[in-house]
Amino acid sequence: MAYQGSCHCGAVTFEVAGDAPLEAMSCNCSHCRRKGFLLTFVPASDFALTAGEDALTTYTFNKHKLRHRFCRTCGVQPFAEGQGKDGADVRAVNLRAVPSVDLDALVVKRVDGASF
Repeated sequence: MAYQGSCHCGAVTFEVAGDAPLEAMSCNCSHCRRKGFLLTFVPASDFALTAGEDALTTYTFNKHKLRHRFCRTCGVQPFAEGQGKDGADVRAVNLRAVPSVDLDALVVKRVDGASF
C-alpha cells in the first residue's frame, strides 16, 4: 500500500509505493538538526511527485550529495534527491510531511551526520 505526503500549503504532493516505514533516521548535521527531519530513504523508482514540480526549489550544501527540495511558498522540505552508497537514485522522505505516519511510534535511529 502506498503512502502520501505534502508540503504545508499543499502545492507539493508525493506518493511512495509500499508500506509506511516503522523506522526513521534522525541526523545531527547542521541542516537536519535545524529542521528537525525524521527521514526514510526509498528507491527513486518507488517515489512519485504527484504535484508541484514548478513550486519546488533546491538547496545543496557541504558535498552537494543531496538535493534538498522544498516548497518556495511555505518553505517545507518534503523530500530530497540523491544517490545511495551503491550509486542508486534515492529519495529521502521527510516523514514529518506524511500525515498518516505516527511519529511517536517510529523507531528513531540517530546518525552522526555532523561528523561526515
